[in-house]
Amino acid sequence: MLISLEGIDGCGKSTQARLLAQHLREAGRDVVLTREPGGSPGAEEIRRLLVEGAGERWSAETECLLFTAARRDHLERTIRPALQAGRVVVTDRFADSTRVYQGAARGELRDLVDRLHALMIGVEPDRTFVIDIPPATGLARGAARGGAEDRFESLGLGFQERLARGFRDLAAEHPGRVRLIDGSGTPEDVAARIRAAL
Repeated sequence: MLISLEGIDGCGKSTQARLLAQHLREAGRDVVLTREPGGSPGAEEIRRLLVEGAGERWSAETECLLFTAARRDHLERTIRPALQAGRVVVTDRFADSTRVYQGAARGELRDLVDRLHALMIGVEPDRTFVIDIPPATGLARGAARGGAEDRFESLGLGFQERLARGFRDLAAEHPGRVRLIDGSGTPEDVAARIRAAL
């Protein structure tokens, strides 16, 4: 299985991806825990271009191309080999992030994102969990976390609100694959909701 975790910045995806991978390993599954952008050496190099620097460093179109390049390398070098070996892949973000960030919140590029995805990736997760929290909460968490990877947080609350709407719309658009998960409460509360949905 390929399982992705999605949501706005600061929603707890990374924590939940780690907890889900741990749960699946305890259940006897062979799990690869990975992330996007990144997850392979080449994609990690592209990651630095995407998540560091000024918010307006790249146009939405350029971001689409960079994310797709990183995802292709991730798919070739990490995801596809793991799935072919019968492993479960849990990824902190996948193509839905590009659909929402560049396809909806940064510009009206959904058609371009979908065409690039069909041409270069052609894979959807078996299940996607979108962790839903108030945008102001996510922005505050991101600010508290600090670090250099704050390019998207620097675009402000309005951007995070557009992202939240985009992820909710995505869940409505793909009800067979995407599950909206209430992100309130403790990390274990959220993890229990994800396990129940899985």
